[in-house]
Amino acid sequence: MAKVIVGLDIGTTKIACFVGTKNEHGKIEILSMGTSESLGVRRGMVSNIEQTVQSIQAAVKEAQQRVEGELIIRVVNVGIAGQHIKSLQHRGIHTRNQNNDEISQKDIDALIEDMYKLVMLPGEEIITVLPQEYIVDNEQGVRDPIGMCGVRLEANFHIITGNVGASINIHKCVERAGLEVKDIILEPIASADAVLSDEEKEAGIVLVDIGGGTTDVAIFHEGIIRHTAVIPFGGNVITDDIKEGCTIMKRQAEMLKTKFGSALASESQENEIVCIPGLRGREPKEISIRNLASIIQARMEEIVELVYYEIRNSGYEKKLIGGIVVTGGGSQLKHVTQLFEYITGMDTRIGYPTEHLANNNHIENLTSPMYSTGIGLVLKGFETLGKIDMPTTTSNATTVKSHSQKERGSFFDSIMSKGKSWFAEEN
Repeated sequence: MAKVIVGLDIGTTKIACFVGTKNEHGKIEILSMGTSESLGVRRGMVSNIEQTVQSIQAAVKEAQQRVEGELIIRVVNVGIAGQHIKSLQHRGIHTRNQNNDEISQKDIDALIEDMYKLVMLPGEEIITVLPQEYIVDNEQGVRDPIGMCGVRLEANFHIITGNVGASINIHKCVERAGLEVKDIILEPIASADAVLSDEEKEAGIVLVDIGGGTTDVAIFHEGIIRHTAVIPFGGNVITDDIKEGCTIMKRQAEMLKTKFGSALASESQENEIVCIPGLRGREPKEISIRNLASIIQARMEEIVELVYYEIRNSGYEKKLIGGIVVTGGGSQLKHVTQLFEYITGMDTRIGYPTEHLANNNHIENLTSPMYSTGIGLVLKGFETLGKIDMPTTTSNATTVKSHSQKERGSFFDSIMSKGKSWFAEEN
């Protein structure tokens, strides 16, 4: 039986569905993927339920049809982002009854469960609770307290909160698309898993995921996530700026950005001109590549300044040996790393989601930075042991064979019933 996880990235510009399994070496093999244009999402939040459902169905359908044999996708890990996402630090305390007994996973689960009971502002809910370091009977800096003895177990937590309505809308869209949500995962954390190594997280590093609607920031130090933020600007704002500045169609502006765009105007030649076809009966429009880069640079500088503010605000600015890793669709702009280095003074590289991928993935453009979040959602699924026995895979991991109809029905009936009880507990 192959353990299969499905990641669903509901983004502002695209919706991507990834089906992955883990090989004998612990690496992820992506069996299939499907993408579709995202029509109902704005700045990471669902703005049109019906259009989002159609886009999800299109991406899932493509992923199912891409492999030989029969693949049925029912349960997915979904990413969440948007400007409503906030983070806070909190310390939790759990007093144990027995001093002689070893600390177990049950004690840690109880400590984490208490964090979910924190009182939030109206309209907000806790999405994720991330333990940072533990304290056992005043012994500081414990990474893993399981097996230790002690009465007083404490932990510092990084707590991610978000808008209740945003989370409900994601659940609603996924369920209307005929799927079930296994887990909702913060997108910058998923992206970080896909592009960062454990050594980089230990040294201290900033992940910047520039998407279509938002720019996500995650800061790691000593292997622990220390700060997260979502900036409400992304690639779509740059496209809108080009559209207004050059008075052209949005589709033309997007093509200009991806083919000729640069984040540094000084790197463009003054005499380079690109000709844009005019509307019916109108003259073509000539646009200077230098002017195009100036428009892009002005908005990118604003985004980088906001990222740099989050780095300073985290208190870890001087401890980030690994510098900055930029990923997401927006990282494909030319000279974006140079702009980051110029403004922040920190080493910067582009992050590709190859860190935990097997070398025998044959899907075209799979390692593009725009797919970091989707691949990260598959990785997080395996990390949280949300493994699903779906199809069996052949040795080359390109053909997926299905179980019999009777087996699949009984298996997914149990998954659905578990999901319903989980939702009942949450509510």
